[in-house]
Amino acid sequence: MKEDVKTHADRQIDARIAARVRELRSDLGLSLEALSAKCGVSRSMISLVERGESSPTAMVLQKIASGVGVPLATLFDDPAEPASPLSHREDRTTWRDPESGYVRRNISPANFASPIHIVEVLLPAGTRVAYESAPGQSDMHQQIWVRQGRVEVRVGEATHQLAEDDCLAMRLGQPTAFANRTRKPARYIVVIAHAPGRALST
Repeated sequence: MKEDVKTHADRQIDARIAARVRELRSDLGLSLEALSAKCGVSRSMISLVERGESSPTAMVLQKIASGVGVPLATLFDDPAEPASPLSHREDRTTWRDPESGYVRRNISPANFASPIHIVEVLLPAGTRVAYESAPGQSDMHQQIWVRQGRVEVRVGEATHQLAEDDCLAMRLGQPTAFANRTRKPARYIVVIAHAPGRALST
């Protein structure tokens, strides 16, 4: 996404991601260099993200999330928003990946400690989003429920073809990719959960 075509909403979500990454890195006591070494994202890129001066791709954000030990969905919550067990439709903010154009929206209440997080994703026709292995997230489980269209999901070496109303369970910590090889957009729900005994502070 070019900087000169950013909307006000784009700038708001970039600022939210910036604040969240700064907060999570600070909580862990990590320097920029230490986080860079953990997640494989350059120090300069992390610095740009933390200053809200970059529109990072989903893959970059996934690496950063892995480095600080949280699900990708956590990076989109406003850290200044009071924790609440209730999420209203008008409270939710969407984020568009500048590389693929896919759109994600957190459904779960922001900043509420829970082992479960729900995300809605719209995958445009003819697009693919890939994530590298994230060993630090191997204790996280994820299920994909297709609500519209068809989605191809690759988990490690296995490829699954999901049609409308199909649901796929997987464990994170290995390379994954989502592809829409049709001419119509696909929409699916992602449910993320930690292994029993841990809760997500989102």
